[in-house]
Amino acid sequence: QVQLVESGGGLVQAGGSLRLSCAASGSIFSINTMGWYRQAPEKERELVADITSSGITNYADSVKGRSTISRDNIKNTVYLQMSDLKPEDTAVYYCQMVVRRIDDQCNYRLYWGRGTQVTVSS
Repeated sequence: QVQLVESGGGLVQAGGSLRLSCAASGSIFSINTMGWYRQAPEKERELVADITSSGITNYADSVKGRSTISRDNIKNTVYLQMSDLKPEDTAVYYCQMVVRRIDDQCNYRLYWGRGTQVTVSS
């Protein structure tokens, strides 16, 4: 199996910064796209940013210019550095990875972490 564990969430004042991390472990052969999503209360889960295995990044307009996604392929970890945080960034942040497992190298599977809460106070 494959597990994703997020860390780095918390309470921060508006204008502050946070760095989220998500580490994957388990029966991993390779990881394709890594991404961060968020879900605010009573809202749909939305993409924040993602990064391909070749390093191509994509950002939601709402965070563009304030966030940087990066990955460490040796550690199977994805990071999200967020700055100039706003109250509307408050949400549970989930990481997602597209993984090929050692025991099933022909198929890509989607995995999610359990989420980490980010709260931005005004």
